[in-house]
Amino acid sequence: MAAYSELTLEQYSNFSTTINVDDASGNPINLYGYTVASQIRKSYYSTTATNFTASVTGVANGEITISMTAANTANMTAGRALFDVVITAPDSIKTRVVEGIVVILPGVTQV
Repeated sequence: MAAYSELTLEQYSNFSTTINVDDASGNPINLYGYTVASQIRKSYYSTTATNFTASVTGVANGEITISMTAANTANMTAGRALFDVVITAPDSIKTRVVEGIVVILPGVTQV
């Protein structure tokens, strides 16, 4: 079962967070050869999505980073949305490791 998390993303600002993927015993999963994908959607049934930049940043310690540029957050609509993070193993098995809500805070200064 995926872990639950709540993220806060600010319009017109860079966003980045690190996720540590552990096995059932709490040991980091070696992510050698894994790929990562992550999206934000307004609802589970939305046909449009915004992608996070998602990558393995610590192979041996199960570390994933998801991020978004200020230019991309500027295009986000303020409010609540849903997100998840899916890893794909070298043998093509997909596992959702994190899911939850992302709160997109409106920005004023648009630089």
